[in-house]
Amino acid sequence: MKLLFTLAVSAMLAAGQTAAYRAPRADGGRPDMNGIWQAINEANYDLQAHTARPAMALRAGPYGPVPAAAVLALGAVGSVPPSLGVVEGDEIPYKPDALAKKKANQENWLTLDPEIKCYLPGVPRATYLPYPFQIFQNASRIFFAYEYAGAVRDIYLKDPGPAPVDSWMGQSVGHWEGETLVVDVTGMNDQTWFDRSGNFHSDAVHVVERYTRTSPDVISYEATIEDPKVFTRPWKIRMPLYRRQDTQILDFKCPEFVEELLYGPLRKKPLAK
Repeated sequence: MKLLFTLAVSAMLAAGQTAAYRAPRADGGRPDMNGIWQAINEANYDLQAHTARPAMALRAGPYGPVPAAAVLALGAVGSVPPSLGVVEGDEIPYKPDALAKKKANQENWLTLDPEIKCYLPGVPRATYLPYPFQIFQNASRIFFAYEYAGAVRDIYLKDPGPAPVDSWMGQSVGHWEGETLVVDVTGMNDQTWFDRSGNFHSDAVHVVERYTRTSPDVISYEATIEDPKVFTRPWKIRMPLYRRQDTQILDFKCPEFVEELLYGPLRKKPLAK
């Protein structure tokens, strides 16, 4: 009897593991993506696999790299945690000249990373910055609101045609493929990066995102990046997004926090460094 019970439980567990999850329905009968979500990973430091290092900005030391003078006082707070990476195959297929620019970006991270200046993050970086974002969905509209810098995206469900101008967050056009929300992003400018390690794109970048609910509290996120000016082929990132039930999207409009960084030198009497 005990053996039969054990076998029955094992069979039920196996069935539960293999059964495809079907998300609850939102208005209009589509999978419900409503809620506050957040990536919990190290992708914003570097999309690719990397070991821990003492800082994002480094200089040569007597026994290896040490933190640059500008970040030395941050100590462990300014260090870079290790990561297995989120890039499929762990390769970003740069063209040779673009790879040289990526390395220059990394070496000059303190002065070049748009995140430091509180510029809008672009896509897909907005998704895996270390802040929550909220999806609002009804039968006719989908809207994304990000905590970082007050960034927002209106996901058009009817294609309005080419974006009239390039912008930081681009133009997003969505459609459904079964249980998956597919978002086609074009019309982005070339001013955003993918991470703090200098991975970048041009104004020809094209991103296709896929959002699939795989459990009550998880969205499987995938983004395919194509940019013929910078990369030799399309490449892909994947990560889970987790539901946050203990928070709300608060104001983190950080432009005022970087006014001194950007405009301080223009003071009649600049502050001492």
